[in-house]
Amino acid sequence: MTAASEPAPAVAGCRIWSGFAAMCAGMFMAILDVQVVATSLPTIRAALDMSEDQVSWIQTAYLIAEIVAIPLTGLLTRVLSMRWLFVTSVSIFTLASAGCAASGSYEALIAWRVLQGFAGGTLIPAVFTAVFLLFPLKHQTIATTLAGVLAVLAPTLGPVVGGWITDAYSWRWLFLINVAPGVAAALVGAATLPRDDADLASARTIDALGVALLAASLAALEIGLKEAPGRGWTSGVVLGLLATSLVCGAAFAGRMLRSRSPVVNLRAFASLRFTVACALSFVLGVGLFGSVYLMPFFLGFVRGHDALAIGKTMLVTGLAQLVAAPVAVMLEKRADPRALSAFGFALFGAGLAMSAFQTPETDFAGMLWPQVVRGLAIMFCLLPPTRLALGHLPPAEVPDASGLFNLMRNLGGAIGLALIDTVIFGRLPALATSLTTKLQAGDAATAAFVGIPPGLLNPAQAPPPGALAMLEPLVRRAAMTTAINEAWAVLAALTLAGLLCLVILALPRRRSQPSLR
Repeated sequence: MTAASEPAPAVAGCRIWSGFAAMCAGMFMAILDVQVVATSLPTIRAALDMSEDQVSWIQTAYLIAEIVAIPLTGLLTRVLSMRWLFVTSVSIFTLASAGCAASGSYEALIAWRVLQGFAGGTLIPAVFTAVFLLFPLKHQTIATTLAGVLAVLAPTLGPVVGGWITDAYSWRWLFLINVAPGVAAALVGAATLPRDDADLASARTIDALGVALLAASLAALEIGLKEAPGRGWTSGVVLGLLATSLVCGAAFAGRMLRSRSPVVNLRAFASLRFTVACALSFVLGVGLFGSVYLMPFFLGFVRGHDALAIGKTMLVTGLAQLVAAPVAVMLEKRADPRALSAFGFALFGAGLAMSAFQTPETDFAGMLWPQVVRGLAIMFCLLPPTRLALGHLPPAEVPDASGLFNLMRNLGGAIGLALIDTVIFGRLPALATSLTTKLQAGDAATAAFVGIPPGLLNPAQAPPPGALAMLEPLVRRAAMTTAINEAWAVLAALTLAGLLCLVILALPRRRSQPSLR
């Protein structure tokens, strides 16, 4: 029997915790890698002589490979076993990181990033699978907390780590920092994780067409979402990509539901608890990825801070999260996960809404309390939904379900980022025009928001065209701030709308359904 079919042991010893810590380290590297690299894209572009449209593919190639790999984690766990999947994935991730660092051309870097992203994608759901396969019930909350803290701390630390490395060393060290921890994690994992037998013979029965449909659907969706803000949601390219994603996704779902040995077991969605938890994971992805994107966007483009200064500002969220973690663990053991989830998402939505009132002069002090509120909320948005999704499932179903649960968070993040760019760049021209019109009318409140010193604008007289031309950078900066505020408001609204998912679980249920605990 394998870990996928055996219940968790009654007690988790040091060996199990060591193996799980190695898995968490691998997951942390995979998540951190995206944010660390993002801070140095201009540097990498200059070093490898890339065009502007090529630069974004450094991240997109990684994210496409990652999002395809995440739902395949269950299949790979069955074929390789949890132990050998982790060792193989973290070894490939480490090798690909070294390859990225050694790349001397755009093509080579993209090839290594695809390999790195696919390996990294399996490391994320594998950790949450391990929580429910390696640990008894009394230890699962602590293990989930450890994994959750690292999963959401990595994006917070990414900008400061990336900025420091870029300033102090070379961009190649953004990838080389993965090598030593990756080798150590592979060795520790091989020595300490349960020695389950791999089922390599089952690889011959893998539904290749099903895998191809899944990959095509997710890749088309990711590229479509990336292109939509720039090309427009109704452009032929974007509509074609989204249609391809929908058709391939529908064909994949139909094929999986008819298969006796599906690549991904979609029947987990028959569980209302699992479906609601996946919806919450999607909503969390929208808010979490969106906030980690909007903060450096504002600090970089409006405030003009460098990567290191941005990272220092964003550390507040991580610190608040660490403070809240033990409280979340204590309450998660005692309270209804539905109530805790509702509290977490209400608090997180409030924290997002608090950022929707920034001015062009907002800086660390103005960003402090919104970050604190969001940081305190994150663990309550992660721990209870994870238990709702996976805590009631048989061990054999956990790997597939974990892949789907984590996929929903990444899909939420991808859609959230596309919506943010659409709001910002779609609204920016109109907002700039509106501000200019108000300035021409002598509106004092608008002048103050834009940053025009008191007395410089005469309310009784429209400013001359030459003066408006000189004020154009200030107007654009103010319009950008307003557009970013609208994006924060959209994130807050979507997050608070996620509370409706919990209303479904609050409805009376038949006694035959399993308890939430």
